[in-house]
Amino acid sequence: MFIIMLRTIILYTLVVLIMRIMGKRQIGELQPFELVITIMISDLASLPMQDTRIPLIHGVIPIVTLLFLEILISLLQLKSETARLVISGKPSILINKGKIDIDIMRAQRLNLNDLLEEIRLKGYYNLEDIEFAILETSGQLSIIPKTELSNTTKKDLNVKCSQDTIPITLILDGKINYKNLKILGMDEKWLLTTLHSKNINSPKEVFIALSDSKGKFYMQTYKAHSKK
Repeated sequence: MFIIMLRTIILYTLVVLIMRIMGKRQIGELQPFELVITIMISDLASLPMQDTRIPLIHGVIPIVTLLFLEILISLLQLKSETARLVISGKPSILINKGKIDIDIMRAQRLNLNDLLEEIRLKGYYNLEDIEFAILETSGQLSIIPKTELSNTTKKDLNVKCSQDTIPITLILDGKINYKNLKILGMDEKWLLTTLHSKNINSPKEVFIALSDSKGKFYMQTYKAHSKK
């Protein structure tokens, strides 16, 4: 029992030391190669802890080797732009000049619900407030709002206004969400009439349509995407 405890303490200390050497950024913003190395280190450390028949050095050597490999790759990325693109990839612009890039969304296998969730988590509720949304190589979403948006709050200006509500999606990828229509208190006839007023003949032409936090109707068609 004492031997198992001692091996666990040694391996735990080694892994914590290595993670510190790899940098604080490892904790929340892992690049793909960093994630692989982190998972491998955890697996290599757990085996000698569980099986005392495995010499401790057989766990230490691979872990230290992975550390040197991570340092080598990081230095290579610092020196070479090509290596950085090959190893970590490049950011993907999901919203470009206020328009969702459907091709990039599909290439990243990201659906609209995921994008809207990430946008809400960043504190934005309306797509029209966003000029650019960039999916970074770490998987984090960066948002650049439209320039005219001010950081001054309505409270600062003593402006009284109605409370914003949660945006309600009405059409996603050409399909009507009848449940959300009911929540909004509207029906399909109202939606089709609204589309016709904007020269849209069918919901299948619409990539996304929603009622935003101010109750305004927002829409983007596939045709708008193709004109970029």
